[in-house]
Amino acid sequence: MKIVADVSNTQELLELLRKEVADVLILDVNMPGRSGIDVLADLKKEFSSLKILMLSMHPEDALAIRALKSGAQGYITKNSSPDEMINAIRKVGGGRRYISEALADKLADNFQSNSQQELHHSLSDREFEVFQLLGSGVTVSEIAVRLSLSVPTVSTYRARILEKMKMDTTAELIHYAVKNNLVE
Repeated sequence: MKIVADVSNTQELLELLRKEVADVLILDVNMPGRSGIDVLADLKKEFSSLKILMLSMHPEDALAIRALKSGAQGYITKNSSPDEMINAIRKVGGGRRYISEALADKLADNFQSNSQQELHHSLSDREFEVFQLLGSGVTVSEIAVRLSLSVPTVSTYRARILEKMKMDTTAELIHYAVKNNLVE
């Protein structure tokens, strides 16, 4: 294995990938600017053969399914052992998918019990991004600035999120986000 580069934001990443060839990209979910989940679909369109392993501090059950549905070949948390990280990179590099044993067990349990899907899984990627910011206590105005959106647009996202999650207040969203380890 050879590390090609380390970048600190989405713009640097795109510039690098247009110059360098990489077999596997380890993409942090919490990149400055656009989130890793948000940029994932664009990366898959422009660099279709690139294999992407998502890296996150969030528990696997919070984002892994969303990342895999968006085109990632694997998902691993930052608290994983070095051996597990190397195994994940090799597996994704070899063209296979990677999820941890713990996540595989959880998915099997959910499938077997046919349990109801958690509410946040019904959100689009952008809605989920706004949800996470709201859940972190960021105001609608601050979210608008961070995501380069208008305040009315963010307010519309907030209303849709509340409706989809069957909630009435931002306080309920914050409680849900904290309870489910979906915010830092």
